Parts: sequence; C-alpha cells; structure tokens
Amino acid sequence: MDGQLRLQLAEEGADEERLDELTGFLRQELLQLDVDDVTALPAGEPPPGARGLDATTVGGLLVAIGTAAQGLSAVITAVRAWRARGGTAHRRVRLEIGDDVLDLSDATGADQDRLIALFIGRHTTGSASDERPA
Repeated sequence: MDGQLRLQLAEEGADEERLDELTGFLRQELLQLDVDDVTALPAGEPPPGARGLDATTVGGLLVAIGTAAQGLSAVITAVRAWRARGGTAHRRVRLEIGDDVLDLSDATGADQDRLIALFIGRHTTGSASDERPA
C-alpha cells in the first residue's frame, strides 16, 4: 500500500461553502484515528477568469494512512458513518489509492461490504505476504 488515500466528498444540493464545512468535520474525525495526517487536497491553478473556489478540490482530502490495514479500514468505517449521518441528503464518497477507485455512493450495504473488503485486500496483501517465512 502506498499510504496515500484520496477522498472526494459530495452532497446532493450542497454549495461549496456547505461542502467545505462537511469536509472539515470529516477531517477532524479522521484525525482522531490512527492515521499519519489528513490534509485538504491542494487546489490546482484556476482557469483564466474563474472566480471562487475550485469545485474539484472542495470536498477533497488526502489521508496519509501508513501501511496498516487497520488504518485503511478505520478510515473507510468513518467515511461510511459520515455518509449515513447525511440523513435524507444523498452523499457520495470516492476513495482512491493510486489508480484504484472505490465509489461509495449507490451500492447496497452488502455490496459496499464486499467492495470494501476487496479494496482493502488489494492494498494490504503485500504486507501480509512479506511476513510469511520462505
């Protein structure tokens, strides 16, 4: 696992200010976990004539999770809880490690469980195999 998890959050009907606030709340929650750091995704260069925040970076977090599977699992659990607290507001979360993407938006709870297990497995199997005796 490369230790960098990118999160992109969205809430149906939320403006940039609301999404920025929600992202800040989730960031504070994630910092309470066993992670190395949680920062806002850096804003890119705005297009000529653009005003305000770059919508592609609002709602973005970069989580330094280290190499432990427990860290990745804890972050995903916190993200799922954040989604559930949205009540009737439809919240979407996209998680990325390298080119691997997990989108927690419209899947059922059972499907999410399977997808999450596969995602975690793809990013932690190297550390488990390294510990096996030759």
